[in-house]
Amino acid sequence: MTASRIYYDIVPSPIGPLMLVADDDGLREVRFELDYRPQTPLDGWLHAPDKLAQVRMQLEEYFAGERVEFDLKLNMLGTDFQKDVWQALVTIPYGVTTSYGEISRQINRPKASRAVGAANGRNPVPVIVPCHRVIGSNGTLTGFGGGLAAKQWLLEHEAQRFSLR
Repeated sequence: MTASRIYYDIVPSPIGPLMLVADDDGLREVRFELDYRPQTPLDGWLHAPDKLAQVRMQLEEYFAGERVEFDLKLNMLGTDFQKDVWQALVTIPYGVTTSYGEISRQINRPKASRAVGAANGRNPVPVIVPCHRVIGSNGTLTGFGGGLAAKQWLLEHEAQRFSLR
């Protein structure tokens, strides 16, 4: 069995440059400058903007306020629990926020809000899988791989666009 080729591109965004990482099975990661994952390609990765053109276009549409849902093939690597959390994140409507407790109840793990928070923090494709829409139960912003300023920007962007729909 041969290893899958890894493709990357770095695209500009209003919240800073985003590194897109994919393989032939789909988008694997979106990395921020402030992310725990560096924005440096690993040996063997291929700079392939053409392979990531659809991702780039949908992100540009989102940031322009023209897209509220993404339609991309994803290949997110994680545990079964993490994948359950990430699947729940996709159900959070544009312009709406929820809490870690709500997500834990949604996946039938009502006492797992801390574990939900950890899985949320390991979401490999933020913005596209909207982990930024999860806030503290008291309404405060909580951690975000791109930094709290980016999270605030995303929430305000969606709230503004949501009110126009």
